[in-house]
Amino acid sequence: MGIVLVKIRLMPESPSVNLEEIKKEATKIIEKGKGKSPRFEEDPIAFGLKAVDVYFQLPEQEPLEPIEEALGRVKHVTSTQILDMRRAIG
Repeated sequence: MGIVLVKIRLMPESPSVNLEEIKKEATKIIEKGKGKSPRFEEDPIAFGLKAVDVYFQLPEQEPLEPIEEALGRVKHVTSTQILDMRRAIG
């Protein structure tokens, strides 16, 4: 079985949200769902609002939907969007 590389965008509800708390909770969810090596980038959107882009590896046989749904339930996250998903080669 292979590895899937995933990029999901988490949109916080306001610019005043503590993004470090979102990252900490997202790491727990990803690791619980058998994801590995979570990495985060903050992407400026507008008027001080920053999205959190999450990159991680997931074994191909593991479902992504439960992770995405759990990330959408993180406190102060209003939406999630899968931006990229591809099979790793090598």
